[in-house]
Amino acid sequence: MTITADEDLGISADDLIALVRKYNPKTNARQIRAAYDYGRDMHAGQVRHSGEPYFSHPVAVAAILTQQQLDDATIITALLHDTIEDTKASYSEVEKLFGPEVAGLVDGVTKLTNLQLNSTETKQAENFRKLFMAMSKDLRVILVKLADRLHNMRTIKAMRQDKQAQKARETMDIFAPLAGRMGMQWMREELEDLAFRVLNPDGRASIIRRFINLQREAGDVIQRITGDMRLELNKAGVEAEVLGRAKKPYSIWRKMQEKDQSFSRLSDIYGFRIITGSEEDCYRTLGAIHQRWRAVPGRFKDYISQPKTNGYRSIHTTVSGRDGKRVEVQIRTVQMHDVAETGVAAHWSYRDGVRSQNPFAVDPARWITTLTEQFDAEEDHEDFLEAVKLEMYSDQVFCFTPKGEVVKLPRGATPIDFAFAIHTRIGMACVGAKVDHMRVPLWTRLKNGQSVEIITAEGQSPQATWLDIATTGKARSAIRKSLREEDRARFVKLGRELARSAFEHVGRKATDKALSTAARNMRLKDRDDLMARLGSAEITGREVVQSVYPDLVPKPGEKVDVRRAVIGLSPGQSFERAFCCQPLPGERIVGITFRGRGVVVHAIDCDRLGAYEDQPERWLDLHWHDGSHPAVYGATLEVTLNNDAGTLGRICTLIGETRANISDLQFIDRKPDFYRLLIYVELRDVAHLHSLMLTLEAESDVAAVSRARNMSQPTGESPA
Repeated sequence: MTITADEDLGISADDLIALVRKYNPKTNARQIRAAYDYGRDMHAGQVRHSGEPYFSHPVAVAAILTQQQLDDATIITALLHDTIEDTKASYSEVEKLFGPEVAGLVDGVTKLTNLQLNSTETKQAENFRKLFMAMSKDLRVILVKLADRLHNMRTIKAMRQDKQAQKARETMDIFAPLAGRMGMQWMREELEDLAFRVLNPDGRASIIRRFINLQREAGDVIQRITGDMRLELNKAGVEAEVLGRAKKPYSIWRKMQEKDQSFSRLSDIYGFRIITGSEEDCYRTLGAIHQRWRAVPGRFKDYISQPKTNGYRSIHTTVSGRDGKRVEVQIRTVQMHDVAETGVAAHWSYRDGVRSQNPFAVDPARWITTLTEQFDAEEDHEDFLEAVKLEMYSDQVFCFTPKGEVVKLPRGATPIDFAFAIHTRIGMACVGAKVDHMRVPLWTRLKNGQSVEIITAEGQSPQATWLDIATTGKARSAIRKSLREEDRARFVKLGRELARSAFEHVGRKATDKALSTAARNMRLKDRDDLMARLGSAEITGREVVQSVYPDLVPKPGEKVDVRRAVIGLSPGQSFERAFCCQPLPGERIVGITFRGRGVVVHAIDCDRLGAYEDQPERWLDLHWHDGSHPAVYGATLEVTLNNDAGTLGRICTLIGETRANISDLQFIDRKPDFYRLLIYVELRDVAHLHSLMLTLEAESDVAAVSRARNMSQPTGESPA
């Protein structure tokens, strides 16, 4: 078909409709044309970094999705996917014009676009959760987003270098493996290669140069091997299509890094697909290939009898071809090939105007449930992100139970992973394992085709070291949960003690009601959850108290109210500081009650307290409020100064520079060469006092400085 341009948009509305009609003759052409015109009008005047009209991008995204033979709603969503975010279009207007299904899809793509998936680990994990939530509502949202990213990567050269690198890393870390996980291997390979071109242009160019040299030396290897395979299939009486290709530069680069081999020593750089008419012909083809070429041990996988969770089915084998070169061969039927090309998207594929009834297409709702169910148990964001990445990048191995049942695991899995894959209960009670009837350590890496027997024992529970052994998200999540529950009882008990102490510190009691209120205010599950987090130091006692009594816990930098500086008093009870010992915030204190006078606060080491030893009912256990106090608390310093002109003035200036206020001076001794005096200063706390005394001691004119205490009070204390 000849593609015509529409105002430099790349593809006209008629050509786009023609692309859809090729696989869906019953398409709603009027609706697609209306979406095309609406999107073009909304994006009118907007341009891309390259200078092209912006609407050329949504049109290209729609064209990419036609290659996967997707339904009208997905194609229309592609045309409109940036309208709500970047134009004056609204959700209600899109819903009115194109229906709730399309409006919901466009809104979902908009929300995905707004996720900053390359940010910090915690934020990235939270965005992964949102990404999976969006996928679970309608998987077509991520299909549009993947096509959007593919076109952006194809045209990335117009962006700034730093933006190119950012988008390429995001593509390599998230979108490429996600496409692979969904079964769209062609898209994964192209996304990886486009990102590789940005992140390591020299490495990619080197691979391409070596390919050119190899072809120059060896000729067209692909054509020769393809011809040989067709000849063998004809001999076996199998009708099949044989396709050959060289692997993408990034795929080869990754193999070089993983195997630590040079390009010249890397063998399996060619891949071949044989597409047959039936499943029976797949196995006949395998026999013909293995009869003609030597199979490479350990490189055979039968995904037909054991398909991947995304519906992928194929037989994989690697054989030694011409000149000892290894080649990878994939054997599948036409229907299997359709699913292999489109993955989970095959659920929406159309053929001859009706939804394709491909028996291998996976129900997307079941697929996304399988992918996300094990992540729901992860409470910690970093744990969730780790589990997602493990599952996204994993390849599979197949092992057998003693009864012959097949267990699928990611490459690098251990008996621990195998045990939890069978059942969480089996994993919890695991004490050992046998692989092919031989006892092996739990850290043993399992291989394809091995038989694994798990040995269990009552009373066993997961060990912390298992986290270093397990590789699957399911096993690691279950182990963490068990370890948390094991420590939970101890943390709850410790948390209760910490809560009691924290509440008493502000003169309150840690009642069940207060703790339940704190849990609710802090958005925690219940009282025990609050205590467990407090006991494990995830939250502090101060935070718990503040959630219930915000006025009793000063905010950082906020001054403590002088009237509420002491904690431990009854409501409405007043206090005054004892003049004898002049207690300061930060010092240990007690209170003595007086009828009609309230409470007099003494330092714990005040000599005057001895007078009340036989009256324990008058004693109160008090303490100062945490936080920043104002400089209003008086203390008395006895200072000996040199009797020189200007000395006293300099000392007073020095005291003022330390933010202390002099309220009174009293000379108690005068000599020709020195004099002693009492200086009454107002301070914040005991730390302020010590700082001031150190400052004074450092002065050459100061012969001695000490704190004056246990002096007579101006007014006597009245007995109770």
